[in-house]
Amino acid sequence: MNGARSDVASRRVADHLRAAILSGEIAPGERIRQEEVAERLGASRLPVREALRMLEAEGLTEHHTHKGARVPKLDMHEVEVIYRMRERLEPLALAESLQHLTRDDLRRLEGLQERIEANGDIGEFLALDREFHLLTYSGCAIEQLSSMVVRLWNSTQHYRRAYMHLSGQARRWIVNAEHRLLLDAIERQDADEAERCLAGHIRRTRIELSHHPEVFEGPIP
Repeated sequence: MNGARSDVASRRVADHLRAAILSGEIAPGERIRQEEVAERLGASRLPVREALRMLEAEGLTEHHTHKGARVPKLDMHEVEVIYRMRERLEPLALAESLQHLTRDDLRRLEGLQERIEANGDIGEFLALDREFHLLTYSGCAIEQLSSMVVRLWNSTQHYRRAYMHLSGQARRWIVNAEHRLLLDAIERQDADEAERCLAGHIRRTRIELSHHPEVFEGPIP
């Protein structure tokens, strides 16, 4: 029973920290002090340590000897390489997922895209955009591929947020147009076209990020 309670506590701490990291509340390079987290959440140090291990496996934290855990801070070249990895792996995950997506999944995707198009808040947009894309990969049964895709998404979340703060609403119409092309290919079960749309979608973000070196300088918004 103690083990079960510890698992529940670890997941609760991990959920809290994951949300804080993905939202930008905890920024790249920022240390996560176990004692502060434990005190804030009313938990012991053990579930906090276990939660940090879980988040490290997801690419959201890293551990440094004598310094503890922190959120990884990447430079421009590292983000460029990670986006190139995404360009190759996510279309593969989508192709593996496509035939397993249900009518309910397609309805959820349509609903998410409608909410994305109607939304003007950057934080909400990023959450909906993440949910939209990860749902398109949800039918992929290759766990190694699925977990890698999530890890790469986690690694680039901060930099996409910073870029969206810089570009604001001006470029959102392109995202929506690309999402609509992707949705059409998914609904038609056209794997080749879906892969092309997705690769281009990721590539455009990578190229646009490369034009904004200020995203990688100083604190992330």
